Amino acid sequence: MTRPGLILLCGLPGTGKSTIAKLVVRALHTPYLRIDAIEHALAGSGELPEPPRAAGYLAGYALAREQLRAGLTVLAECVNPLKLTRDAWKQVADESSAWLLEAELVCSDGDEHRSRVETRTVDIPGLTLPTWPQVRTREYEPWHRDHLVLDTAVSSAAESAATIVETAGRLAAAACRMSG
Repeated sequence: MTRPGLILLCGLPGTGKSTIAKLVVRALHTPYLRIDAIEHALAGSGELPEPPRAAGYLAGYALAREQLRAGLTVLAECVNPLKLTRDAWKQVADESSAWLLEAELVCSDGDEHRSRVETRTVDIPGLTLPTWPQVRTREYEPWHRDHLVLDTAVSSAAESAATIVETAGRLAAAACRMSG
């Protein structure tokens, strides 16, 4: 039996996370957890006194944990801006004996990044997208461990997705060899 894995697709808004995530989940036929969708649903419930901060991530961790325990590899898409959130995702994978692929998307071309943020369309009805100034001033801590970095200013969405699928395949195969 193959061990499941947790694929994290992270980065600032406008770097291509959702576009690439959809390509990866189609290629791998894996569950897709999008923190924006979870947070928007929580906010829309009317049960929270203010927009969720940690609740979306906590729900995402719980959902990922359930999928992994069911033996499914899962892709979680989120900004994942803090060491705290990155470590929590790693803990979910570790607790589930799952392999972990942390992929950070960046857009090294500032003009291109700004254009994407300012011209993209909402694909979650009712979600308010961040403005360029909000993206630029968002708290985003440097990564503290090795991870896959993909620059979407120089790689297409298809190329980035293919790299993630290939890397996930290698990690899954290595996990299988280690457990077998």
